[in-house]
Amino acid sequence: MKKLIALITLVGMFISLFSAVAFATETEKIEEENNNVEQETEFTEDAEYGDLITEEQAEATPETEGTPLHQQIKIKIIEGGPMFMGFVMLALIIGLAISFERIIYLNFATTNTNKLLVQVEEALNSGGIEAAKEVCRNTRGPVASIFYQGLDRYDAGIDVVEKSVVSYGSVQMGLLESGLTWIALFIALAPMLGFMGTVIGMISAFDAIEAAGDINPSLVAGGIKVALITTVSGLIVAMILQVFYNYIIGKIDSLVNSMEDASISLIDILVEYNKKNN
Repeated sequence: MKKLIALITLVGMFISLFSAVAFATETEKIEEENNNVEQETEFTEDAEYGDLITEEQAEATPETEGTPLHQQIKIKIIEGGPMFMGFVMLALIIGLAISFERIIYLNFATTNTNKLLVQVEEALNSGGIEAAKEVCRNTRGPVASIFYQGLDRYDAGIDVVEKSVVSYGSVQMGLLESGLTWIALFIALAPMLGFMGTVIGMISAFDAIEAAGDINPSLVAGGIKVALITTVSGLIVAMILQVFYNYIIGKIDSLVNSMEDASISLIDILVEYNKKNN
């Protein structure tokens, strides 16, 4: 339940952020169109002098160069088209939400295995199996859960304990890897959505050329630019999610190695404890 709440919260945060960005972008676009209309009205009388450079046109280049990065990103998102760019941004939002949930879960699952082994051994020597089980019960993480399952079956013999540790270790590994398939899905899906937007954008550009009956360079360039924006966005989303995916995989590998080493050490401790009591 806690993981579900965390996931829903993260998704809500990213959706709210995306909605705010989209709203701000639409507002900026409307203001820009209004400014263009005012400029055209103001310089209608000077239209015959095509070589004149207005004050606004002269300042256009510095304003563009000084535009903040987030403003440029918002403009590109609008230029790429709301349909496919919306799907690409949705893949990024959901992928990041799952990635953050996995990172939080894995951080909580990380424990100091050496310290836990010392505590379990001390509890065994002072209070027996029940004391060691209590230590594992009060410690979070998959390693403590594996220890508890092994200690709980101590009366059945060391062989049963070893099989229990191995079996429950596989269960814990599955819990650690939960959600990775969805991240991999969005990594593969984002570029596909971008390529689809590119293909449809190119088709729209050729339809415009056919309707105009002439190859207008500005018409072709505009269509190609819009089409390529979706591809670039899809590739950027895939690269971002790939970084998080590789980090999570590395974290899981580290936890699995700790689980395996700690399980072997637990079996050795139980063997020594069994010798002392027999």
